[in-house]
Amino acid sequence: AARAPAPPGGGGGAQGRGAERRRGVACGIRGGLIVRGTLRSAGDVQGDGKVDGDTRAAGLIIGEQAVITGDVYAEEATVRGRVEGSIRARKVTLCATCHVEGNILHEALSVESGAFFEGNCRHSSNPLADAPEAVVGERKGAAANSERRPQAQAAQAPKPADPVTP
Repeated sequence: AARAPAPPGGGGGAQGRGAERRRGVACGIRGGLIVRGTLRSAGDVQGDGKVDGDTRAAGLIIGEQAVITGDVYAEEATVRGRVEGSIRARKVTLCATCHVEGNILHEALSVESGAFFEGNCRHSSNPLADAPEAVVGERKGAAANSERRPQAQAAQAPKPADPVTP
């Protein structure tokens, strides 16, 4: 089967775009938005902004302009942007535009030509086994757990008084 060409300036190939259409995106982080603290969602997240802290989601698409400084935990992670921290996911896709500095623990890993990865990667039949709470089985157990915690929770936004430096 032939793969569709990547969109101009895009990356990730047809597989990443198909996953986006199939599941939809429960939460989006637009470019220019900065999240400090843990970003957690029982659904899918597409990020194009900056996260200073850990990110936990059932499905995670890290956009080309996104920067995550912290650990990533997901059932499925597609990385097009920058991650400075470890990635633990059942399925990890490193797209041609990504820059990852950290270790990857995965069940399945695919790396496109041009992807930057500095760290160690290791296969695991259950990469989320030792993950912090609220990651393992979030997609499957979201309904059962919804009474105990909200389905999506974002950390507080930066204080307005904080100066932004270029």
